[in-house]
Amino acid sequence: MNGFSAVVGHDLKLALRQGSAATLAVSFFVIMVTLFPLGVGPEAKLLARIGPGVLWAAALLSAVLSLDRLFQADYEDGALDLVALAPLPLEISVLAKTLSHWLTAGLPLVVMSPILSLLLEMPMRGLAVLLLAMTLGTAVMSLVGAIGAALTVGVRRGGVLLSLLVLPLYIPVLIFGVAAVSAAEAGTPVVSYLLVLSALFVASLGFAPLAAAAGLRAALD
Repeated sequence: MNGFSAVVGHDLKLALRQGSAATLAVSFFVIMVTLFPLGVGPEAKLLARIGPGVLWAAALLSAVLSLDRLFQADYEDGALDLVALAPLPLEISVLAKTLSHWLTAGLPLVVMSPILSLLLEMPMRGLAVLLLAMTLGTAVMSLVGAIGAALTVGVRRGGVLLSLLVLPLYIPVLIFGVAAVSAAEAGTPVVSYLLVLSALFVASLGFAPLAAAAGLRAALD
């Protein structure tokens, strides 16, 4: 746990000091959501109907923007070799880096989503479900994105390849996240959608660190 906390703390300090990736993701999220009311018009019913889809699509694309630097910076300065040789298992280090990524790039999206939902005229009764679903969804995005980031580390122009790898894997999160928020706004049961998102999170939590660590080992060999 001390090694895990040290990796998380180190990455958080670097992210706060540099701030570029997290700021870029949040800025893109805000700008993309803001453009929709300007483009489709101020009709409240239309905005409320497309609001969940707009929020989730914007969050998905924003998450992708910050993934390419998850391991790339450590690979370029040689720190990734030290991480791989450290006594802490590489899978645990990957999990720690993924947690740091979610705290700096995923959590701000969760915090901003209720505020932006008001801009889209979404009903207040769906905000709690939106927060919970967005928390689970962004966590899955970070975990699955870590696999893509590990597979493309060291690859020239890997950002484009990374997007092609992870975007199809994000589709289940998009579908069930939108369905959960829409069901909450309509007053219908949302438990099944949240259970699917929880299952995706648990599966990603168990599989993603193993797959990402294998990808990093292949890149370092």
